[in-house]
Amino acid sequence: MEADDSTAGAAMSYEDKALKASIIAKPMANKKLGKKIFKLIKKASKQKMHLRSGLKLVQTKIRKGETGLMILAGNPSPVEVMCHLPAVCEDKGIPYVYVPTGRDIGVAMGVKRCSLVVLIKSHEDYSDLYDDVVEEVKLLPIPPPVEM
Repeated sequence: MEADDSTAGAAMSYEDKALKASIIAKPMANKKLGKKIFKLIKKASKQKMHLRSGLKLVQTKIRKGETGLMILAGNPSPVEVMCHLPAVCEDKGIPYVYVPTGRDIGVAMGVKRCSLVVLIKSHEDYSDLYDDVVEEVKLLPIPPPVEM
């Protein structure tokens, strides 16, 4: 991601960021769901071992059988790095949703870096919010597979 995008992204609205997201970033969370997701990420980041961040760690944990809610950045560069994750989530029965940028995920976690993907596990401190977000994510329409 270029430095110009990160400084301009702070002033952009949620809807504008969503429009600039990758074409594969579906289902995309709307603004209301996005706020809930960022609140959930913030709460989960305070609990040790309940928020997995980063492409390599999340892939490893999914392969080892860990489940939860997956939040993906809608602006990866290049897109090929993580375009396989939605298919893996569907195979494993893991609910997933895109948010416009990785910077938003990083800000919600309280770090200065972007994050392409996070896997959130349920915890008693935020179980109501977690269940609410998972239910809303499951109601989002999943795009049909692209035939080639």
